[in-house]
Amino acid sequence: MNRYTRSEMLIGKENIEKLNSKKILVFGLGGVGGSLCEAILRSGVRQLTIVDCDIVDITNLNRQLIATNKTIGRKKVDAMEERLMEIDPQARIEKVFKRLSPDRLSDFSIDDYDFIADAIDDVKAKLALAEFCFKNDYRLISAMGAGNRMDPTKLRIGDIYDTSMDPLARVIRRELKKRGVKNLTVVYSLEEPIKLKFRANKESTPGSMAFVPPVSGMIMASYIVKELIKQEKNEL
Repeated sequence: MNRYTRSEMLIGKENIEKLNSKKILVFGLGGVGGSLCEAILRSGVRQLTIVDCDIVDITNLNRQLIATNKTIGRKKVDAMEERLMEIDPQARIEKVFKRLSPDRLSDFSIDDYDFIADAIDDVKAKLALAEFCFKNDYRLISAMGAGNRMDPTKLRIGDIYDTSMDPLARVIRRELKKRGVKNLTVVYSLEEPIKLKFRANKESTPGSMAFVPPVSGMIMASYIVKELIKQEKNEL
């Protein structure tokens, strides 16, 4: 018996070994990205680069995996690294305390990775990353809006041009079309955004619940793992 025994029962030892050799780049460690990181690590991916420029805040306690009373005020990359290393001390975690922006894509050696995950909420950065990965044939999955929603069963995975009911996806679709980007795999919600009871400090800050953003991250992790092992459905 080992840490992967229950997973090996489903996908086989050879695929666990394959996942062990893969390297993933994750942008964003919030409600979506934190759950994504933990899920792919537990699934067998042992080489992760985690990127975030934020600090754990008290408002993160309602949904973010790394947010506890002890981590408030800490860098999210530090809190995430600590949690991942507690799960797998043999993992190789590279942390980058930096904001992804359109003019800083060259700061990241994206071609070194087997898969890239976008769990950030900066529209300009999301667009730049999607365009860059499309034009260079890098594998990318991007999270659309998980805020202002209550029903995780309405989350779906698909192409950006097949999305609906998602204001963020609408903007991304329009802008990617202008840039000639023909496809982008995304996780999005079919639930109509809920009207907020009140506005927080920032006008654009969405409301959120503990059971929607993390599920989005889990769906992204599932997609990444299945793409990396490339097994047929009838073998899973």
